[in-house]
Amino acid sequence: MMKKIPETSKKNKASIWRSLRLGLYILIGLLVFAYGFQVTEVNLQEFRKETRQASRVRVTRNLAQPDIFEYDYEETIYNAPFYLPCPVGEVPPQPDLVINSHSVSIPDCAESGGTITIEGHNFPPLSTGYIYLVPSSDPNSTLALHKGDFTVDREGYFIAEITLPSDRDSSEVQYIRIRARAKTGAPHFSENAIATWDKIIETVLMALLATTLGTVLAIPMSFLAARNLMKDVKSPLTSIALSLLGWPIGIFMGFIVTGWLGGISLQFSNHWGIDLLVSIVSLLVILAVFRWVMPRSEEIPPGLALRLARLLAGGFIVIISIFTSFHIAGLAETAGNAIVSAEGMFAFLGNFVAKSADILITVTPAIGGMTGGWILSSFLGRMGQRANERLKSGFVRILNIVFAAAAGTTIFTLFGAAVKWLYEIEDPLYTFTLPAIVGGALGLLLAFLTQPKKSLQSGLFLYYVTRTILNAIRSVEALVMAIVFVIWVGIGPFAGVLALGLHTVVSLAKLYSEQVESILPGPLEAIEATGANRLQTILYAVVPQIIPPYISYTMYRWDINVRMSTIIGFVGGGGIGFLLQQNIGLLNYNSASTQMLAIAVVVALMDYISSVLREKYV
Repeated sequence: MMKKIPETSKKNKASIWRSLRLGLYILIGLLVFAYGFQVTEVNLQEFRKETRQASRVRVTRNLAQPDIFEYDYEETIYNAPFYLPCPVGEVPPQPDLVINSHSVSIPDCAESGGTITIEGHNFPPLSTGYIYLVPSSDPNSTLALHKGDFTVDREGYFIAEITLPSDRDSSEVQYIRIRARAKTGAPHFSENAIATWDKIIETVLMALLATTLGTVLAIPMSFLAARNLMKDVKSPLTSIALSLLGWPIGIFMGFIVTGWLGGISLQFSNHWGIDLLVSIVSLLVILAVFRWVMPRSEEIPPGLALRLARLLAGGFIVIISIFTSFHIAGLAETAGNAIVSAEGMFAFLGNFVAKSADILITVTPAIGGMTGGWILSSFLGRMGQRANERLKSGFVRILNIVFAAAAGTTIFTLFGAAVKWLYEIEDPLYTFTLPAIVGGALGLLLAFLTQPKKSLQSGLFLYYVTRTILNAIRSVEALVMAIVFVIWVGIGPFAGVLALGLHTVVSLAKLYSEQVESILPGPLEAIEATGANRLQTILYAVVPQIIPPYISYTMYRWDINVRMSTIIGFVGGGGIGFLLQQNIGLLNYNSASTQMLAIAVVVALMDYISSVLREKYV
């Protein structure tokens, strides 16, 4: 018969084991910290050195005296003859030098390395100055004798005891030069304070532009990175393969059509009047066609012919919109340059209009290409969906094999072309043949392993791809991005805007997507139950729930961008950080303190403003 272990003994053993385990955890933690001390070279000996202490005091005092205000100074220079060393024989006595009722008492001569005393009377009260030894042969070569400024008391008197150098001996007469400066007038902002004001405004606007750009691009990406929206998106393999094939073909066709339309618009864009007329007429046509394509209500469902006609009309709207954008850009560029040429107080508005026109011309081909890819991909995807629904399994399997192999070949061939461009590999075996074979084989394998009419988790796949891209870009700091963009567009605030904008896109997309994932499922299910499509579901069930947190995150990101823009200026990204880096590099801590103070004030104001806006609108 087994002896029963008392319950008290079990508790004691468990208590001992927990104590041992806790002690082991503490020991491991101490070992980690001990190794951390060694790796980080923790050592207070350097901290205690007198040179470090002197540097700390000097820098701290300079930082406590920001260069914000300055005075105008009235400067007077006094030169008195002086022999170093004393010549042989007697030196004729020199009378006290009196200039403009200011008198200075200076010895006639002294031995090298000796000490002399200089006194001054009737100087401007509280003025400051330096004392120099000037050789007569080279009056521009001066040696500061008195370390630091001498200060005149309130009675106009000063006394300075100085040590003479031992390497400036000369038989010729030299001069003791006294340079005194007296403050005149009221204090005014220093040049450093004015430069700091300009740069802090530049910093805030950099953050504003970057936040705006990042928000516009992050909102659509946040829906792709939301798992709850993408997990239910399923498509058959035929539809997925055709959609993938449609993207590169559509992008290429979109670029071609956009370039052709741009060439035609340039032929007609010879005068601002033509641009204005074409823009107005085109906008009216677009509005009329759009109202016909998207009617408010219809009593009878449209037939096949009407749907095809509306589809063609939608393509016409896209083409005429691209054509119109070039004329609007031409009109804006003409108007902007005219305003800039006037050189009035609104010249900055003209610059904004002209630069916006340049941006529109630059991005229109990209927009046209992406639009073409989206249209063709959507069209082919719907065709694949209908083929999957209407055809038998045998025919669908053949379509899956053909299109999946074609899609895999296309994707991997494009990947090989990118590798060829990046790494300059000229061997087509590695940049074309092998990628095409591997892509086609993977497509065939997927087609054979997938049931013909089975719907795949295309939305979930897109979710993981989007998340991976966001995580990869977000892992790169904005400071590194600024270095890259400085190479792209040159040193200046524009590089900083691009770096902050890209970092804002990936950061806000993550925050936005997590907010979408936390929405209430009830409204989503209610809208889907009415038969709404994906776009309608997002507009009426998702957007109303995410507007307040989106506003809050956007304002918080603006606050972050203001602080980050002070750092990217260190690598040429513009803003106040560029000025701060220059002053720190020159050891001009008084001026650097002004920039630090401006940054602190702006960040505090941004935090206060954002909190007020969040309380009012969120």
